[in-house]
Amino acid sequence: MSITIEELAARLSAEASRRGITVDALVDELAGKLAQAGESKPVKRRLAFVGIGASSSGRSAREADEMLAEGFGRPPAC
Repeated sequence: MSITIEELAARLSAEASRRGITVDALVDELAGKLAQAGESKPVKRRLAFVGIGASSSGRSAREADEMLAEGFGRPPAC
């Protein structure tokens, strides 16, 4: 998700007005919540997709890099 600076400023201003506080106070409050959330222990995630593309060719990543550097997969020069 991306928003413009102007849209962000408008959203912050609207929320601050709704709460009856200044934008500065709102930003301070939100930053405090982020800091508190960052203090919790990070969740360990498993990357389920790792190994899905396992190959039986026996080639290493270094060999693949060398093949690409030599032009593998590019159309031949005429």
